[in-house]
Amino acid sequence: MVWLTGGGLVVCLGMILGLSALILYQGLATFWPGPVVRIRTIDGGTIMGEATRTERYRPTSDQLAEMDPQEAQRIARDRARRRLIRTGNFELTGVHFTWVDDSQVAPGAEDRPAWALVFERLAWGRFYGLPKAFTIDGQSQAEDPERIWAMFKEYHGPVRQRWRVRRRLERRDIGRINHRLERARLAVRRAELDSGEDSSQAESAREREHEVQRRARAEAERIRARIDELDAENARYAIVVETADGREQSLALGDIVRAYPPNRLSTAQRLGVYLSRWWEFLRDDPREANSEGGVFPAIFGTVVMTLLMSLAVVPFGVLAALYLREYAKAGLVVTIVRIAINNLAGVPSIVFGVFGLGFFCYIIGGTIDSVFFKASLPSPTFGAGGVLWASLTLALLTLPVVIVATEEALAAVPGSMRQGSFACGATRWQTIHRIVLPRAMPGIMTGLILAMARGAGEVAPLMLVGAVKLAPELPVDGVVPFVHLQRSFMHLGFHIFDLGFQSQNSEAAKPMVFTTTLLLITIIVLLNLAAIAVRARLKRRLGTAQF
Repeated sequence: MVWLTGGGLVVCLGMILGLSALILYQGLATFWPGPVVRIRTIDGGTIMGEATRTERYRPTSDQLAEMDPQEAQRIARDRARRRLIRTGNFELTGVHFTWVDDSQVAPGAEDRPAWALVFERLAWGRFYGLPKAFTIDGQSQAEDPERIWAMFKEYHGPVRQRWRVRRRLERRDIGRINHRLERARLAVRRAELDSGEDSSQAESAREREHEVQRRARAEAERIRARIDELDAENARYAIVVETADGREQSLALGDIVRAYPPNRLSTAQRLGVYLSRWWEFLRDDPREANSEGGVFPAIFGTVVMTLLMSLAVVPFGVLAALYLREYAKAGLVVTIVRIAINNLAGVPSIVFGVFGLGFFCYIIGGTIDSVFFKASLPSPTFGAGGVLWASLTLALLTLPVVIVATEEALAAVPGSMRQGSFACGATRWQTIHRIVLPRAMPGIMTGLILAMARGAGEVAPLMLVGAVKLAPELPVDGVVPFVHLQRSFMHLGFHIFDLGFQSQNSEAAKPMVFTTTLLLITIIVLLNLAAIAVRARLKRRLGTAQF
């Protein structure tokens, strides 16, 4: 039995460490820039891109019949090799990746062009090509690759800065104007519902709306003129590149997020590209159907949802456990309640999602809308999925964990401490408040840690009560009332599901799945470490008082 139990422990640890190592390796290697290869095939075609995967396979008999007999004999014995090349240039070729079999490569027809460039763009994915010219206002300014690259680096930084200013104007300033217009419209609607359409209050609200519209129109025209000015300035600069099959393409600098010559980079320069990609991943919004760009909205949504869930589940779980352990008398009803709590922990999470959608979103949210947000109807405010309802749904999901852990912690407090408190004249609540709860707090924190670990990784309920594919508007921003718990949100778990099973470019999304998984695990570990640190501090402070 010692060897059997020890072997079971080793197997469990091996599976955990193996999975963690796979996620760590794949996740950390995603953003490392690889070399660009140019391959000429025996049929006269040319392919250029990054080799993302290599695998060996057994060709079919028809494929072997088309090969040289000696080569076919060797391949049949050793298996053939093929590589998945990320060729990009989707708007020209219609594909992002191409399989290249070694038997298709012409002898000595594979090289690494020194001036092959990789362009990461806002749309259409990556582009691979050789620099042919750098143009300003349509006029070529350089045709030598080294000079082209020098001019690109000189102008790309200011172009990207103007693009960021443009995006800030479009998202923040135009967004605030739209928010003011919506508030004025709702004020008119509320006045009409409360006092009637022909009332003086409604007429006054309409006059204020017209004034807001006039000011908003003037401000929007000024902002739009500034945006057009920035667009016109950025449109002056472009780089002309030649693809592997000889076609030329002009790329606007404003559409290029990042560019680099991978075959000319030193290790330090590759590290710079690697870190810049990580920084973009952590702070930017997604692009290209979530397969590129960053995941900051998903990080923010995951952390906010987990913290709200923790704030909701701990008070209810602790109060329920206190009643069951300290106040309720043992009997049939308490036994049934405990059995129900234990069974509740085994209910599939999607059931909680359906309950949250029906109870929180439709019943409670719909009631809130009908009482406080009549002017917005039929568009729901709280009557649809949002971060608040998602947090409460997951609080219900993790409630059994907190109740069971708290009950065990309360039971572990020595009865002599309770009797001593009663002997000194303390009431039951004074005993619980000053003696029992402080000593049970480390165990309660353990329940919180388990609840956070489970709730932060749940996906199925969130798909029904608030998590969406793309939600660039965060639940917290600079617009009054600053906290918008009714908004939908992005979640790293749902983002992983979307990348792995709903992406139009599954091959490009595969590495991002591991990277996002690594990030989700890291966030859960950090949240748990914070709770563990609080628990350890409580143990040190209360350890000397235990007997």
